[in-house]
Amino acid sequence: MDFRDYVTAALVLLAAFLCFAAGVGLLRLPDVLSRLHAATKPQILGLMAIVVDVAFSNPDVGTITLAIAILLFQGLTAPVSAHMVGRAAYRTDHVRRDLLLRDELAGRQ
Repeated sequence: MDFRDYVTAALVLLAAFLCFAAGVGLLRLPDVLSRLHAATKPQILGLMAIVVDVAFSNPDVGTITLAIAILLFQGLTAPVSAHMVGRAAYRTDHVRRDLLLRDELAGRQ
């Protein structure tokens, strides 16, 4: 095994752990906002680890360009979609207000 194989193994294991943590968080966390955090943060970091691994394993101009595009679009769309789902959950009262530390939108719906 050479250095590239060790980097690939480390990145794939990191991505698998992060995706597993996201799945466990989706099942175990109590409300929509906590689940959104579990769905977006580790999931996108796991995807980034896989994409970086693919670009590292196959250092071609086309592969690296595609990897950058994937990272850019996932980095832009995942937080926006999570924000919109959280906003819809708040507006339809599917948020456990007892878990909120501060409710800045309490009187503005």
